Amino acid sequence: MALLKVSEIQASYGASQALFGVNLDVGDGEVVALMGRNGMGKSTTIKVICRLLKNSSGTVEFSDKDIGKLPAHRVARMGIGLCPEGRRCFSNLTVYENLIAASRSGEWTFERIVELFPRLGERRNQYANSLSGGEQQMLAISRALMTNPQLLILDEATEGLAPVVRQEIWAAISKLKKETGLSILVVDKTIAELANVADRAVILERGKTVWTGNFTALTPEISEQYLGI
Repeated sequence: MALLKVSEIQASYGASQALFGVNLDVGDGEVVALMGRNGMGKSTTIKVICRLLKNSSGTVEFSDKDIGKLPAHRVARMGIGLCPEGRRCFSNLTVYENLIAASRSGEWTFERIVELFPRLGERRNQYANSLSGGEQQMLAISRALMTNPQLLILDEATEGLAPVVRQEIWAAISKLKKETGLSILVVDKTIAELANVADRAVILERGKTVWTGNFTALTPEISEQYLGI
């Protein structure tokens, strides 16, 4: 059963159309990779799902409900947690304050976050702007988890990070998949790491879904055609 279902969405920034027919779905407990070259519509698709951008046509359904006319805060309360591209932590708040700012009751508590990312426990009272880029990314992921979502969306969660930190992030995502059954939609470019966590892949090209299937079916030829430089 699909927790999230996106059907033929089109969207624009003013007069410039960015999406021309995106289709994707995420099932309960499933990890889906949203892939494509830069500028192909991945982040725009995420904005439409989270209702940060209106779609001009098509539908977005979450838990069998059409969320197309809902404001972003209502969608978040329904159970969609977003870790946005660029992290966007509250710089003048501490780690702990960032985590409780939008928290909702449920399984994810500060103590459980520290189990996933022990470094955040050590930095509990530090301001977010004093953290390293990797620590801020851990904080952004954890802030989304503290909303206790049904669907976690990770938009370029490892971009620009040092290799050792990237591996920490991927290990945490793998742990989430194995131990929580949380549905995850992850935007990333690194096929090797995605292969360890993703069940399926959806590839966008020029604002349109051009390939979808099990990650094991993502052959080098398909990767070269749609993901290569």
